[in-house]
Amino acid sequence: MSNVQLKAYKVSKIKFNNAVNGAVQLCFSNTVSHNVKYTPNSTCEATLSIEVLDKKQPDVLNISVELKGIFEIKKNVEKEFIHVDTFKELFPLGKALITTISANAGIKPIIVENIDIEDQEIYRMEMK
Repeated sequence: MSNVQLKAYKVSKIKFNNAVNGAVQLCFSNTVSHNVKYTPNSTCEATLSIEVLDKKQPDVLNISVELKGIFEIKKNVEKEFIHVDTFKELFPLGKALITTISANAGIKPIIVENIDIEDQEIYRMEMK
């Protein structure tokens, strides 16, 4: 069960560059960042950024998005759990946005791989 409830979100940035000419094989690299700012009134603002670019020629095709979400937080929840839960809420929205933008741009849809944030070394927590 989630420790947060998404109240609202907005897309704050979109950047798309498509300089592909002809048939080119691309190999994508993804960069994801996520930050949370806390307020004293049981809410927080989470910012998720996703950037996708070609590993060999990043200027040929790249796309980046930034989403901001406002969340209501349950009482007495550690920040680490809030960070994980806000990521789990925002990441699918950012992932879908990347796919939608690329598909509507007339190229093969770019599908960002899923990320299990709890399996990432930096976010691993011991449950007591």
